[in-house]
Amino acid sequence: MGVGIANGIAAGALWGVVFLAPAMLSHFSAVQLSAGRYLVYGLIAVVLLAPRWRQLRTRIGAAEWRGLLWLSLAGNLVYFVLLANAVQWAGGAAASLIVGLIPVVVTLAGVREQGAVPLRRLAPALLLCLLGVGLVGYEALQAEHAGGSTGQRALGLLCAVGALLSWAVYSIGNSRWLARRPDISGHDWSLLTGLATGGLALLLVPSAFALQNTPHVTADWGWFWLISAGVAVVASVLGNACWNRASRNLPLTLTGQMIVFETLFALLYGFAWQHRLPTAMETVAIVCLIAGVLMCAHAHRPPRAIAEHAG
Repeated sequence: MGVGIANGIAAGALWGVVFLAPAMLSHFSAVQLSAGRYLVYGLIAVVLLAPRWRQLRTRIGAAEWRGLLWLSLAGNLVYFVLLANAVQWAGGAAASLIVGLIPVVVTLAGVREQGAVPLRRLAPALLLCLLGVGLVGYEALQAEHAGGSTGQRALGLLCAVGALLSWAVYSIGNSRWLARRPDISGHDWSLLTGLATGGLALLLVPSAFALQNTPHVTADWGWFWLISAGVAVVASVLGNACWNRASRNLPLTLTGQMIVFETLFALLYGFAWQHRLPTAMETVAIVCLIAGVLMCAHAHRPPRAIAEHAG
């Protein structure tokens, strides 16, 4: 469990950067951001898989490729397009508020798994996470004034809800695939997902680059590809590998709580980007988020271990 939690925290720290990319590249569309990031992810996956491809390809059948394709759509392409639109249209605060509910959705779905911890034991942790996300959203929405019309802001909120559902589906499906194929390492599964994602990202190239009417100077394109490559390496390659290790070592009800760290680190990076310290309410929210995860981890400890600790 300790290894799983450590990898879950690392994944959250690495994934937190995805909330910064749309803000840093606000002049580029969500489709362009998604295509750039995942084309680089696919290229890196090809390079890293090449030395072991002959051995690995014999263990991947049609069912695995179908699974990798829909996981790539739900957890990467669709999720990131929706998230980028949500950040740019409704503001980062509203996006982080709604997407921050992913831990609750995934944990509630995991309650139905065989041998899962009962919901009554998880309820205090879930309530703390909800309180933390609510405080973060309230504070940020009070301070942030997103541009655009009311209709555009509403569409951005719908995109955030779509991102929430898309990533929840990915998280649940990915955990089940990892359990089904224990012979494939979490790192290799991440790279195979990158391979599938890169192939799908090729389909975005015409609409992302050839059909765009907004001109960009050479320096803008340089930043675009630099940030896309950085997000691909940090969030997609390294973050997904850590997440797969966490998913393999933790039950789904606890895995869901690990996603809280993405929200937490996204907040910390946002504070650094804005050159400020968290407010009192944001500090309370962070404490609630961390306490919720710790309570959830405690609820998953075997009864014997809890009794020995109490003794």
